[in-house]
Amino acid sequence: MTPPARSASGTRTGTRRGSSAGPPVVFLGPQRFDPTLAATVKSLGITGELATVTAGWQEREDDDAELRDHLDARGINLLLHRRGDEVFARDRELGAAHHLKQEALQELQGLYRVRLSHAREAARRMFTAEADSTVKSPEQEDAIAGLRALDDHHTARVREIQARFDEQWRPHQRVSVARHRDELARLLEPCAGLTIAGGHVAVLLNRLQLFGVAELIAGKPVIAWSAGAMALTERIVLFHDSPPQGAGAPEILAPGLGLIPGVVALPHARTRLKLEHETHVGLFARRFAPAASVVLDKASRLDWNGRSLRPGPATSMLTGEGTVVEMAPAPGAAGGTRTRGRP
Repeated sequence: MTPPARSASGTRTGTRRGSSAGPPVVFLGPQRFDPTLAATVKSLGITGELATVTAGWQEREDDDAELRDHLDARGINLLLHRRGDEVFARDRELGAAHHLKQEALQELQGLYRVRLSHAREAARRMFTAEADSTVKSPEQEDAIAGLRALDDHHTARVREIQARFDEQWRPHQRVSVARHRDELARLLEPCAGLTIAGGHVAVLLNRLQLFGVAELIAGKPVIAWSAGAMALTERIVLFHDSPPQGAGAPEILAPGLGLIPGVVALPHARTRLKLEHETHVGLFARRFAPAASVVLDKASRLDWNGRSLRPGPATSMLTGEGTVVEMAPAPGAAGGTRTRGRP
């Protein structure tokens, strides 16, 4: 068994003092085969039109008939992917600058992976090595601290590249982008909420940032799933224990929009992670603590009201002890969470 993480649960779930409740932000499990979106919309009391973002589907973003039917034809697709292509086609200067930024981010990700492979292997070996616990435990903690430091460094570098691009090009002030932002604001104004589907998380994040969607939907409920949920966290963690290519080590992609704090979103976790592997699960949870590593599988739901998290009954999380436990509302609280199954 691994020693305790930063706190008894290894997470930072709970009520944020001094903050006020706001419009709900909800993460759901996958919606392709067993959708719960309509039931979630109903539970939130949303009766009006809903804006939808399917930009992660890229060229297929308007292939949304199933989603519209599920919402009783109440969905208004914002078509962010198409809008982005239009911007870059008409504003060649911005398109070229954006391309260079993306190339820099890809190069940075490659360098990060090189460093990460060594740091993660060292940490893994600290958990499998035969040694007295009083000797090994401090080495485990130091190895995890090294992983966290590398993740923090990478996140800061991504922020730096994005900030430099924003400062130099100010995309929201360019006519090519501002025109679409005005149109999006008009489309969103009568909508009662926003839904964000999955797909390619990097493309989705890119379009959400390009048009400043987080600012445009301020004050409205947001429901997201799969890559949509990942894009709304504070840091997007890519993960897959058995990918078609590569080693499959969890890695930070970029800072997300941060609409739900203190959460690492893990959609399709039961098919992408070896959750029966205690050392792997424990290392994952402790590396990203104090954020909660939340499994978002079939029927999962996690609500954030601006102050606290409230998980649904089919929502679980990884623990520093290497187990997967059900999340549950804190006793008698308007928010906050605790975990079931922990000794």
